[in-house]
Amino acid sequence: MNERRQGIRYTNAGEDYFARRRLQKYAGVWSLWALGTGAVISGHYSGWNLGLASGGWGGMLVATAIIAVMYLGLTFSIAEMSPALPHTGAAYSFARTAMGPWGGFITGLCENVEYVLTPAVIVFFIGSYLTAIFETSATFQPIWWICGYIIFVGLNIVGVELSFKVTLLVTLAALAVLATFWTLAIPNIDFGRWALNIDTDGSELVAGHGQFLPMGMGGALAALPFAVWLFLAIEQLPLAAEESIDPKRDMPKGIILGMCTLMVSAFLILLLNPSLPGIGAHALGQSAEPLLDGFKALFDAGTAKALALVAIIGLIASFHTIIFAQGRQIYSLSRAGYFPTFLSVTHGTRKTPQAAMIAGAIMGLSIMLILFVLLGVDTGSAVIGGTLLNMAVFAAMCSYIAQAVSFILLRKHHPHIERPYRSPFGNPGAWVTVVIALVTIFYQFSDITYRAGVVGVAAWFAAGILYFAFVGRHRLILSPEEEFAMQHRGEDS
Repeated sequence: MNERRQGIRYTNAGEDYFARRRLQKYAGVWSLWALGTGAVISGHYSGWNLGLASGGWGGMLVATAIIAVMYLGLTFSIAEMSPALPHTGAAYSFARTAMGPWGGFITGLCENVEYVLTPAVIVFFIGSYLTAIFETSATFQPIWWICGYIIFVGLNIVGVELSFKVTLLVTLAALAVLATFWTLAIPNIDFGRWALNIDTDGSELVAGHGQFLPMGMGGALAALPFAVWLFLAIEQLPLAAEESIDPKRDMPKGIILGMCTLMVSAFLILLLNPSLPGIGAHALGQSAEPLLDGFKALFDAGTAKALALVAIIGLIASFHTIIFAQGRQIYSLSRAGYFPTFLSVTHGTRKTPQAAMIAGAIMGLSIMLILFVLLGVDTGSAVIGGTLLNMAVFAAMCSYIAQAVSFILLRKHHPHIERPYRSPFGNPGAWVTVVIALVTIFYQFSDITYRAGVVGVAAWFAAGILYFAFVGRHRLILSPEEEFAMQHRGEDS
């Protein structure tokens, strides 16, 4: 269909426009593996454990297994789409080709909200760890957040080569910290006593459903949003497509290797962290720094704090890599005109999207400060962190549904597009992703503790859609993603 009939208007921006928006190629397979793994690894340090309060240990195990299936369907779908459409736009690019400009914008908006909120969640947990280690007051936490944003946005602006080198280094260090914890924990676990007995006084808390599923299957499904945190952001890898040396070869390998690494780590941390003496699933379900609690169970307080300070590397790994993804995601939508175009201007010499990263950081930090004031410090870290986490997860689920639908439509309507890699799970894997994501959203709205944050994200979506309806759709640019989509959809500009 002629796009003018839908009120879509394009501008041929010219060579100078794109010259000011160029990126630098650097990433290979292991850089991409580190980018995907590092983006997620903080979820194995904090956040996932809040699901223990919803479903107990068994409920969290069931939820993690379900979410792992969803991510397998999603990541293999992305592994097929990303080398076929190797653009920085990633999710937006997939949906733009499959569903047109409106589908592309809505998908991009969902992913944008996810990548603005996810680093906010991570830096919140960094602040929680630092507060516990240095015994600063809870009211001091915003200072930790501001310092975190300044340091790691700055590192990402310095250059893509440094960004990928830091990403690889901190990802390996984060995995080394986890491996050390697993090794030290295994000889000390008392699984039946602590993980399955979720009350802290030694009595059984069965809630009518037994020790394994104390809250029943309803509790297990309520834990789904927190299980997402063990894998959320692995899907960011295609955002590095234009900075990858050979995306058609390396992107599928990087995504699949990252997913395999995360599955091993996720199930190990779920088994070992709640099983240590004196902790248990009940106490861990209320904690903002579960790995620190794990080290405290193994060592004296001073040693535990020293180890936890090292453990912050894991949170830093994810924070650094999500800042990278956030910048590229905003950059791609801005370059195509969906967002204001000044956000896609890159650094004159370093070719990094500095305006996009700074704008995303300001937005994320602003939301954190608003929640900090509205919820109040007396609500406890777990509630504030859990609210941010559920907001990010809701945006992610909407993005996943759109990407899975894009995969199905691309296979149906565009079978001629070259696909260097094909998902072994095909359309059934994509449909499973859609179903599990919808179930997760349902249980997010069912949780009264975090419902207001989820509704806030829905309002954010509504505001973004109104912006596109009245402003954005009249200002689109013929970027690489747009030209590719129009060529394959047979559209007129």
